[in-house]
Amino acid sequence: MMIDYRWTDGRNEDFYKFYLKTEEYYSNIVGGLKNREAFVPYNISESISDVLIAYASDVAVGCAGLKAYSDSDVEIKRVWVDPEFRGNHISTYMMDALEAKALERGFKRAILQTRPQMSEAVHLYTKHGYEQIENYPPYDELDGAICFAKWLG
Repeated sequence: MMIDYRWTDGRNEDFYKFYLKTEEYYSNIVGGLKNREAFVPYNISESISDVLIAYASDVAVGCAGLKAYSDSDVEIKRVWVDPEFRGNHISTYMMDALEAKALERGFKRAILQTRPQMSEAVHLYTKHGYEQIENYPPYDELDGAICFAKWLG
């Protein structure tokens, strides 16, 4: 299967479709939107500056993004591959590309937040050398969050 990867930003229409899909998915995992309302303001798609979208035959099948957190830290956001395309190493490629883009932009560390229930995501991140850290703001104030980090370069 041939996958084409394209860089864009958080205002991209395909990325916004993934945003809506992932919002629904995350809400279902934690038992409804009411159980994640506090997380929503920190995941607005337009605030994500660098977005990588994976396309199979010009159909968007995956996405991942970067959002500056500080001068030295960049936050990885919205790593997602449609279920029917999982197992094709798309997320692995996107993680590698995100890290390369972060280094190119001068960041020293990549950070991210997920939930323990998202076992596939936790597995992906730990497989890529991310280690669990103390929750960083705002996730240090939100129940159910776990945070990871990896030094780049």
